[in-house]
Amino acid sequence: MTTPEPRTPLDLPDDLVTTAWLADHLHDERLVVVDATVLGVETPGGFRWVSGLDDHLIEGHVPGAVFADLIDELSEPGPHTFTRPGLERLARAARALGIDDGTAVVVYDTSIGHWAARFWWLLRSAGFANVAVLDGGLTAWRAEGRELETGFRTPRTAGELRLDARAGFWADRDEVRRVVVGETEGVLVCALPPADFRGETGRRPRPGHIPGSVNVPVGSVVAPETRRALAGDELAERLVPATGGGAAPIIVYCGAGIAAAGTAFALRRAGHPAAVYDGSLEEWLADPEAPLVTLA
Repeated sequence: MTTPEPRTPLDLPDDLVTTAWLADHLHDERLVVVDATVLGVETPGGFRWVSGLDDHLIEGHVPGAVFADLIDELSEPGPHTFTRPGLERLARAARALGIDDGTAVVVYDTSIGHWAARFWWLLRSAGFANVAVLDGGLTAWRAEGRELETGFRTPRTAGELRLDARAGFWADRDEVRRVVVGETEGVLVCALPPADFRGETGRRPRPGHIPGSVNVPVGSVVAPETRRALAGDELAERLVPATGGGAAPIIVYCGAGIAAAGTAFALRRAGHPAAVYDGSLEEWLADPEAPLVTLA
């Protein structure tokens, strides 16, 4: 009995892939396409995050795509909404989607790419390098009239998936505090909308931003109509508040670590290693004495 030869990996061209590239490789058995959509809805009880699974099944998705549950399966249970999972939980959830050491992964969402960026961030920070975000997500795919599929797709059976935490992707509350009080150098970047940054709007118990922060909203690093990622000089200009101060370490935060992943993904694409403060304002505000600044 002969041992089957290992598969040649499918190489992704970049951390961001086009709809054309995905369409050309859609039926490659080495590729796993993931829909990571989460929806924000207003309910009689207030705002809440809900899974995008119903839309995935009913409204349609990229053919062959599987659905990733960022709310439960890919978040650690605890006091904060989207706490990053430990390696064991992440590996279990990823393998359930068909992801293993021999696959390439392309992830998208139906929003502006920050949910997809969060999924990318989880895998890359765990040492899984063969993952990319679909530029423009399902919005761009639909706009080009490309094929959609409805219903549930059973994930492929995954083989071994070896994960190993990589340094430099995450920051904790103490690292942020040390920057705030001047014990260490760093640039704190708030990825929330400008009105939230100024303290004029927001759903948190106290408005404003962490002292010393600059604002690079996640919505500013994508084109508003096409939802495609900005690049080159246009992206560099949007990132100046975060990158104009030299080579200081960059820590990005938001409300719960999702918008932060979108802005941090843009920074990494532009060559600026950035870390995500995973607890973000949910954790920061758990301390009633933690300072916030408003510009309103």
